[in-house]
Amino acid sequence: MTPRQGARLVVAITPADTGKRVTTRRVAPGGFRDAVGVLESWKDGVLAVRKRDGTLVEIAEETLVAARVVPAR
Repeated sequence: MTPRQGARLVVAITPADTGKRVTTRRVAPGGFRDAVGVLESWKDGVLAVRKRDGTLVEIAEETLVAARVVPAR
């Protein structure tokens, strides 16, 4: 049996990615939470991601475990 390698979690976005579509994963009570949408702002350690359904998710920067820019839908 071949050992299985885990996924490498990397935060690969910066405030310069504002306006781009991103996917994020953050630590939350009970596990992880994901959000995919447009990064509307990144100010004072809080990211604001507008999801497809129009809801705005605010994410504390210190809770991010992975994030990257993804192609537009």
